Amino acid sequence: MPKGVGFIEYPVFERGYEALKAATKGFLEFDPIKVFAVVMAEPICIVVLRTMLGFTPPEWGYVTTQRTGISVTQGFVRSLDRKVRISPETPLRTNGVTKERLKPLVETACRMLSEEVPQVNDNQMHRLNKADTKGGLNSLRNVAAMGVPYAMLLYERFLGRPFAGHRDSVSELVGDSLESAIEDVLTKAGISYRKTKRAEKIEGFDQTPDFIIPSEFNPQVIIEAKITEDDGTARDKVTRIQHLGELSVAGRSVNNPKYEVIACIGGRGFGVRREDMKKMILATRGKVFTLKTLGQIVDFTQLKNFRTK
Repeated sequence: MPKGVGFIEYPVFERGYEALKAATKGFLEFDPIKVFAVVMAEPICIVVLRTMLGFTPPEWGYVTTQRTGISVTQGFVRSLDRKVRISPETPLRTNGVTKERLKPLVETACRMLSEEVPQVNDNQMHRLNKADTKGGLNSLRNVAAMGVPYAMLLYERFLGRPFAGHRDSVSELVGDSLESAIEDVLTKAGISYRKTKRAEKIEGFDQTPDFIIPSEFNPQVIIEAKITEDDGTARDKVTRIQHLGELSVAGRSVNNPKYEVIACIGGRGFGVRREDMKKMILATRGKVFTLKTLGQIVDFTQLKNFRTK
């Protein structure tokens, strides 16, 4: 495998680990002021801190925004992460936007690493339910004191992401929750529909939509559904919806499309790029719904013409 630009060698990562360990007195206390100081002096500590959380840069920024109310954009945190990986030992400037947004990032990480994992439902798994973070600082200290080098464990996690295999395997289950909600709305309204299968080929569509109403033989309304926390996946879905919108007016006037295109979306990924949201709204002529507004999908679209209940 190629290392690529920004690859961090283990000795560099370990130096950041040791600097963070010293600043927290062997992980006895995560004082945001002291951690922020070491992060500014040894930027590689940012990568170590994020790896301890087990978050991607956008996830760390999102949680920070939710917890502090200070906007830490995905673009900023990705740029910061890349800057640190390219120059991991170059001290950061202590003024400007970097300082304003880095402080809440550090504060959020310190709080989350100091807290025990909250209880979740039996059918759910908390992202911090890991050997080193499950019990807050006690877990951190215990793992760091074990025979296996904690720094090496973190480095391997940094290269591979925690729960990566599981997260990939349940990605479809996340999307199924939205599709099930759409099915429930259509069924309650007595609307005939065709839910397509993954990779299924439907005549007339080079990209098969998720739902076709009333059937594939007479498509009048099509629905695309997606929940994603990743802006790249969201962008791909927007492109797909745009294409379906173009197909709907091919050979027709804009005011007389072959079928109506509806988008049902959810997740952080769609909230990152405003321009993508604009494209989706234009492609669907405003027919964009979320889980919160799904109950209005029949009344405010052509679906009302197929209601029987």
